[in-house]
Amino acid sequence: MEEKKILFSAIQPSGILTIGNYLGALRNFKKLQSDYQSIFSLADLHTLTVKQEPANLRKNTYELTALYLACGIDPNESILFAQSHVSAHTELAWILNTICYPGELSRMTQFKDKSKKHEDNINMGLMDYPVLMAADILLYQTELVPIGADQKQHLELARDLAIRFNNRYGETFKVPEGYIGKNGARVMSLTEPEKKMSKSDANENGFISMNDDKDTIIRKFKRAVTDSDNKIVFDESKPGISNLLTIYSACKDITIEQAEKEFEGKMYGEFKLKVGEAVADIVEPIRLEKERLLANKDYIDEVLKNGAERAERIAYKTVNKVYKKVGLVPRKWN
Repeated sequence: MEEKKILFSAIQPSGILTIGNYLGALRNFKKLQSDYQSIFSLADLHTLTVKQEPANLRKNTYELTALYLACGIDPNESILFAQSHVSAHTELAWILNTICYPGELSRMTQFKDKSKKHEDNINMGLMDYPVLMAADILLYQTELVPIGADQKQHLELARDLAIRFNNRYGETFKVPEGYIGKNGARVMSLTEPEKKMSKSDANENGFISMNDDKDTIIRKFKRAVTDSDNKIVFDESKPGISNLLTIYSACKDITIEQAEKEFEGKMYGEFKLKVGEAVADIVEPIRLEKERLLANKDYIDEVLKNGAERAERIAYKTVNKVYKKVGLVPRKWN
């Protein structure tokens, strides 16, 4: 029997995710865990590059763990853990730092963007977190990494560092490939459809949170930006309508063309209501299951503990190999 490929994905617990995160990535994870040896990490160390309220970070980490579980991640089938619970991540990051060049990091688009956004807190972690991200990936001999367009540059760095290390010290790391799911939907803001939907949007009407109840979801879709036309068609000149068609077709698992046909001749008001209902039908059961899970923190702690133990066993095989390759004296005690 052919061994399953290793797939690694990490999301920062920096706030509740949006329907864009769900349709673009999270909903596919349930299927991916059947097809691949899946490792899902809560990238809590990465969040620290931006100022965090400690209590909120802990709360968000529990919330994201519960959301993963509510979306169908099976902690027995997949590995689900907090990045900070496996110290091998930071250990490997240090070694990779010694083969990474400052110019590579200063060119990172997200470093430039975040530096402008957080001018009062331009720290070394902000510059260096792509190296930690590379360590996250390479630790598990990852073969596939689900990525969006904004992560391609970081995956390229991980690939470059793997190749550079292998060339310098001998074959050590697998060189990961990007995985772009067939059903991933790019969801835009409801108020500014030229921009990607974001949980950090100052206008809460621009995004649908996975914490929003049905009434809130319907209200936000009723306020969604459309245009002065009355045709429900997918067209680059109609970004608002195109975005709503994308969301509806993704929720209903139909093509854009099928969605256009369904709403042919309909008014915008009815269309927006139907899109809101389709989203609410998906979000509501997940939200309720997440709330049920959050009522039992002991269970979530146990999931994270077991996940970290399983992740650590894999990670330290890689770290020990790396330490040996670079010439560090091996530990002779446990």
